[in-house]
Amino acid sequence: MRIDLILESGEPPERIAELSKLAEDNGLGGVWVSSTLSGRDPFLGFLAAAHATDRIHMGPIAVSPYELHPLKMATSLLSLNEASGGRAQIVVGGGGVIATRVMNLRPERRVRGVRECIEIIRQAATGLEMQYEGQLFTAKGYKAAWVTKTPPAIYAAANKPQMLRMAARCADGVMLTDKIVGQIAGVREIIDPELQRAGRDRAAFHLSNFWAWHVKKTRAEAETEARMNLTVRDVLSREKNLHFMSEADMRLVEKMRPSFLAALRKRSPVYEGVPERIIRSLVDNVTSCAGVDEIDKEIGRLQAFKSAGLTGIALRIYENPEEAIRLLGKRVIPVFA
Repeated sequence: MRIDLILESGEPPERIAELSKLAEDNGLGGVWVSSTLSGRDPFLGFLAAAHATDRIHMGPIAVSPYELHPLKMATSLLSLNEASGGRAQIVVGGGGVIATRVMNLRPERRVRGVRECIEIIRQAATGLEMQYEGQLFTAKGYKAAWVTKTPPAIYAAANKPQMLRMAARCADGVMLTDKIVGQIAGVREIIDPELQRAGRDRAAFHLSNFWAWHVKKTRAEAETEARMNLTVRDVLSREKNLHFMSEADMRLVEKMRPSFLAALRKRSPVYEGVPERIIRSLVDNVTSCAGVDEIDKEIGRLQAFKSAGLTGIALRIYENPEEAIRLLGKRVIPVFA
């Protein structure tokens, strides 16, 4: 199972390059940077890393065709791919957060939109002149004659059945978001029959998962960081919580939704009115939260992810990234090499 990293989207290019080189030296397989509302351009952010590294893969997660036209997305991705010697990667998603909040656009038919975006990028990567006319996007007369490298890997950001089925037919892989171990088998039950029907090799299809990694020197330090970022782990999802919560506790989480959102706005580890046992249960089940002395427990969780069907996992790290990268290189990578 390949171990990747997800870095802060606001880091400058020289910092991304520095951390990417350290990740490469410690045996990690890839580095991702989120395409966020207030972050730096994720393609430009990797150019320095492309020249500072030799092996590690790199790219943005998740870029929406409703925010950036697929043809412009293809140009940026292929430019990064050339600069990195064929090591670029991308996650295409239909979230459209920037489009809906800032540009006042209304993304529609998102599964179709992501599919057409993937098809456009794939055709552009051939270097041949395109005559693509989809239901949502058009790319005619485009020819990236300068393309020389192996095509970049194209993942789809997919969590729901329709997007997963489309990705199994059209993408090189899937990037899940904050799925726990108990949910992976259900994902494989959706994508594996679709891969078979499409005549695609199951072993060649990448299935990764965006996962929060809070492993620190002490459990207290790890828990504070995990709690500050807990709400973005989709903790209000009954689909996830039913794997480890009672019906009564799930109803309580839904009732306390304002408290979770308030903590997120404040970046606070305090959840007003929410029982401590609920917060601890969420932290323990939807993140990797541990002191260094407990890391074997989290290695066991990663092994369980692998056994359940993941071929990779992308670990979102936060404060002190050098410390996290070196710890992964020393304790985690040898287990999965």
